[in-house]
Amino acid sequence: MDVNARIKAVLDAHPLVLFMKGTPQYPMCGYSSRAAQVLREVGAPFHAVNILEDPELRAALPRYANWPTFPQLYLHGELLGGCDIALELKASGELQRLALDAAAWGHPA
Repeated sequence: MDVNARIKAVLDAHPLVLFMKGTPQYPMCGYSSRAAQVLREVGAPFHAVNILEDPELRAALPRYANWPTFPQLYLHGELLGGCDIALELKASGELQRLALDAAAWGHPA
């Protein structure tokens, strides 16, 4: 399976996906850590993908979404943005609504 098909498969399988450096338990950069933290703070059922474990995925994601940095947060296959966007969404209350939407989607994260 080519890398773009693998990305799409992950996005199709999970309503809320965070492509990050490291894992939520062991983040490998401050931005990834903060993005995972705000998702946990609002109770968002998210699926995390450690891009450091897959160099091909890490190289392809910036082109896939036309977003050059990590983390990358997706809802229903659409890129929301990175850490700053997640923080803005939390501050506005929108992240809580998105978390409810993702939880109602009916798939485990």
